[in-house]
Amino acid sequence: MKFVCSKEAILTEIIYSMDFTSQRNSLSITSNVYLETYNDTLVIRATDQKLGFSTHIAVQTLQEGKTTVFCEKLLNILRSLPDTNVEFNVEDGMFTIKPVSQNIDFKLRTITPDEFPALETAPEGQYFTVPQKAFSDMANQTIFAISEDETRYFLCGLYLERNASGMNMVATDGRRLSIVERTFEENLPMFTPVIIAPKFFTELKKLSTDEGMLELCITEQLLFAKIAQRTFYTTLIKGQYPNYRRVIPDTQNYSCTMRIQDMLDALKRVSLLVENKAKRIFLDISEAGVLLTSDESEVGEAKEIIPCQYEGPESKVSLNYTYLLNPLKAMEGEYFSINFTEPTKAMTVKPESNRDYYHIIMPMQPNS
Repeated sequence: MKFVCSKEAILTEIIYSMDFTSQRNSLSITSNVYLETYNDTLVIRATDQKLGFSTHIAVQTLQEGKTTVFCEKLLNILRSLPDTNVEFNVEDGMFTIKPVSQNIDFKLRTITPDEFPALETAPEGQYFTVPQKAFSDMANQTIFAISEDETRYFLCGLYLERNASGMNMVATDGRRLSIVERTFEENLPMFTPVIIAPKFFTELKKLSTDEGMLELCITEQLLFAKIAQRTFYTTLIKGQYPNYRRVIPDTQNYSCTMRIQDMLDALKRVSLLVENKAKRIFLDISEAGVLLTSDESEVGEAKEIIPCQYEGPESKVSLNYTYLLNPLKAMEGEYFSINFTEPTKAMTVKPESNRDYYHIIMPMQPNS
């Protein structure tokens, strides 16, 4: 195996590949990246057995062949090289890296490519397209609400289901819920609802340009995505997702409207004196404004009032401030509303202008 290509071209793809390798054991084949060259093309593959990645770039192939090499070391070496063409060669179990016309020579031990696990492949003709930005935005509006409790593993991912005109994406940890109900102009196939691990969206964010289309393929066990020449996939989380519709209130009697930035700034300031593990703050909602208060502690207490539009009885709500802070950080527009009927029952947080996402927060009990 022998080929020449620019440092920049291969470095970009090895950076992406690194996230799909397993780095716990440097001697494991899944800590290696698979390289194969033929017809002036270099194929690059990486997998940690749960996620997989493949891509290709144009190179000058001097001798066809394939190998695997420790991805982390290859990445560090490539980053250290000058910006020039680099010659790569495999001989006697060693992968040689030599910049053209430079007195630099690296050698890395290889593992036979026959040991590299085969990557999963999507069924022919099963891909469908959605705008990259629209799909990424759905994840941005929900991903903060997934559970971190691994004993309830089926809540540790984003739930994706088909709706009449597009897709819904949902996240919940049992105390809050975020949902996007998005319409797509594209013709989407019917599919069984799936639970997607958050790592998929971490990689999507890195690979996505937020321009153009994203190709998706959903099978019983896997979710595939394609952007340009790059393909990656993740195994889906198995389990029965709860009937989230049961916690969404049908109607709510009162609505309190505020500026998003006013509430964000107040939450950041008042939370400086929140000492309890539950991260509890109090919202006193009245026609005069919303008073934010931290619990009294040995350190002290914080209070701040922000203006609002509200007609209804004075109400005191106790909640985890991050449950309100996180959705507001991702929310678009200038204003939002908190909708409720009773201070101890589910609250709905909605952006202005009838956007296609909203958030449900379960308040704490007053004496909890």
